[in-house]
Amino acid sequence: MGSNSNTLRQADGFVLLITTTSSRREADLIADGLVGGGLAACVNVVQVDSTYKWKGQVERAGEFMLFCKTRADLTDRAAEKIRGIHSYEVPEIIVIPIQKGSAPYLEWLGETLAKTKLA
Repeated sequence: MGSNSNTLRQADGFVLLITTTSSRREADLIADGLVGGGLAACVNVVQVDSTYKWKGQVERAGEFMLFCKTRADLTDRAAEKIRGIHSYEVPEIIVIPIQKGSAPYLEWLGETLAKTKLA
């Protein structure tokens, strides 16, 4: 990670995958499965309060939001892993392209995920 830490560069091929869970335990299982399986380099878990419409009713719930940093070509496998663990009937799985990032961090992402090959 020898690049200048003040430099932002294009983040071609990297994405932020977001999901939410109802429990910390489930969030940790998903995070461990993604990182341990080489499908994400890093997963941040944040406690949030959510308001949403479900079956015609406005609902409020405490949830745990996962911010998963990965490669775009790994998102289908990551989503499959999430669905295999997730307890929600309709789990949130959203993928947002990362446009730019600090050069050292993007280098680390690339190095960390380089060993993961597409099946």
